[in-house]
Amino acid sequence: MFRSVLNTAVGAAVLIVMVTTAAIAQSSYKVRVGDVLAVEVLEDSSLNRQVLVLPDGNISFPFAGTIRVAGRSVTDISTALQAGLASNFAAPPNVFTTVSTLGERRAAGAGGTRAQPTIAVYGLGALNKPGKLDVARDTTLLQYFAEVGGFGKFAATKRIQLRRRDPQSGQEYIFPFNFRAVEKGGRIDGAIVLRAGDVIVVPERRLFE
Repeated sequence: MFRSVLNTAVGAAVLIVMVTTAAIAQSSYKVRVGDVLAVEVLEDSSLNRQVLVLPDGNISFPFAGTIRVAGRSVTDISTALQAGLASNFAAPPNVFTTVSTLGERRAAGAGGTRAQPTIAVYGLGALNKPGKLDVARDTTLLQYFAEVGGFGKFAATKRIQLRRRDPQSGQEYIFPFNFRAVEKGGRIDGAIVLRAGDVIVVPERRLFE
């Protein structure tokens, strides 16, 4: 009996240490471009979402606008979001930020960085940098958007298409992607990994869209 209670207590203590260590690691980590942040607003769950850190080091959050996050801790980011949202609440909201996905890091080599194998993908339409882009293998669709600096002012981000041609049959497959839903906290389908020759099409908004 005593041994069972002791084992339970030890297990609980180990779990507390692990959780505390993880929390300390998150609080000391400095956010980088390409990271994905999970933001939770306790007073309004409709604002809960995952946001991508764009190449300029900023995120865009409803009601808070554009916030500089690169080089800052998640605690600092939570404070900045709280300040940005405060005018929309009777009292400053409780905001919690964590890093849900780390952006791809380039490994250091003798020359400073070690070259990674790349593939060519193509962007058309309302992108900040349309055209051919050589990206590292295993780059995801969301990471591609970060690489090109996001979307143009009139981008129809609900109607993005990823077009992929089967090299064997020559048949083209079209994968729709709704970035607007991701911004509102939807599931990140942008984790799809790009392949050589993929074409990402971002149309412009219609008149009343």
